[in-house]
Amino acid sequence: MRLSIVLFSLLLWLPVAAPPLQANDFGKGLAAYARGDYATALSIFRPLAEAGDAAAQVNLGAMYQTGEGVAQDYGEASRWYRRAADQGLDGAQHNLGRMYELGHGVAQDYNEAVKWYRRAADQGLDGAQHNLGRMYELGHGVAQDYNEAVKWYRRAADQGLDGAQHNLGRMYELGHGVAQDYNEAVKWNRRAAEQGNASAQYNMGLMYYNGYGVAQDYGEASRWYRRAAEQGLAEAQVYLGAMYELGHGVAQDYGEAVKWFRRAAEQGDAGAQYNLGLMYGNGRGVAQDYREASRWFRRAAEQGLAEGQLGLGNMYVEGKGVVQDYNEAVKWYRRAADQGNASAQLNLGAMYHTGEGVAQDYREAVKWYRRAAEQGHAGAQNNLGLASASLGFKYLDGEGVIQDPVQAHMWFNISTANGRENSAEMRSLVEEGMSPAQIQEAQARARKCVDSHYQNC
Repeated sequence: MRLSIVLFSLLLWLPVAAPPLQANDFGKGLAAYARGDYATALSIFRPLAEAGDAAAQVNLGAMYQTGEGVAQDYGEASRWYRRAADQGLDGAQHNLGRMYELGHGVAQDYNEAVKWYRRAADQGLDGAQHNLGRMYELGHGVAQDYNEAVKWYRRAADQGLDGAQHNLGRMYELGHGVAQDYNEAVKWNRRAAEQGNASAQYNMGLMYYNGYGVAQDYGEASRWYRRAAEQGLAEAQVYLGAMYELGHGVAQDYGEAVKWFRRAAEQGDAGAQYNLGLMYGNGRGVAQDYREASRWFRRAAEQGLAEGQLGLGNMYVEGKGVVQDYNEAVKWYRRAADQGNASAQLNLGAMYHTGEGVAQDYREAVKWYRRAAEQGHAGAQNNLGLASASLGFKYLDGEGVIQDPVQAHMWFNISTANGRENSAEMRSLVEEGMSPAQIQEAQARARKCVDSHYQNC
């Protein structure tokens, strides 16, 4: 199964140095900054900046941007970056572009961001080339153009910038702007990964796990996941936890799985929260604790993760870790079912079938069973036949509906098609009291019902 990929890595803000007008004073300022003496650095940079020194201006802007030695002030940072950028200093142009992209100290304006990134990129600044590539990939401030994105990523990657190497590798993996080529994807991701880029290390794990561009190797996948996970990348922590849970590339160890799931879960990763809930629910690597399981399912569910919503719904049905509440169960099943989760669709159908948490409604039960059955869910396929048969009996006996042999025949016919053997016998019994025209109408209704995915029955 293809796993998700981290899309973008961004450049960090760093003070940028250029040849100063007063080299000795400027050098003293840089030395003070390097040792953390921001007050001295500020006292040196400010007069130089006010005198027009572009390098001092960009470094003064960086201090305002980070709040080092002065109160953080994006407006002042942008003002000093602009003064240096107007003098053609590439680092200032890049930083001013970043302020426009983020809307820091200036109104957010992707067009202006692109303008300043391009000026710096044309001078060969790798960070600006990388960010200009991102703008083309995203279509921010320019028409989306993967070919242009690849061009600029490559220029920065050829200079050794790890973020650009990672993104270029990703473009090769996806076939965006270049022919899809897993070997090239591995090459560029490896270069970035070996420089310590966590996203590239994670992607290397994915490539080894799936056997894309390399021989499948769970041991290597685990090694790269670990390197990224130890840098705090939540996605890698989730997959490293899964490797320990499954014993893929490492000795199976539920305790280690819980440790890595927890680290990612505490960063807000919904998948990790769900996995941690499962570990608590099953008592794997931790003492079984349904309250903790429910808590983690809820955190994942509230982020919209269908599996978390399903898990929380199950807890409400069973009264595990929460007070049993069928209404709450239906609410969470519905949210997951609306996202296409087959198990949630089955369970929601069952709630309608039994009338728990909702008014009993065989039509709704059939609708949800059908959606799950179409995804290949065996339990739903079985229940679909049962619910269809139940509708047939209701129309035959007049239980809660107007007695209608045509509708009864229709549902017994559908139930038979869904594998309920006794429904064929009931269909034959109903036919004994029907005219040929009624049978024909019932069969037509059954076709219409199934063809409309149970929306027009």
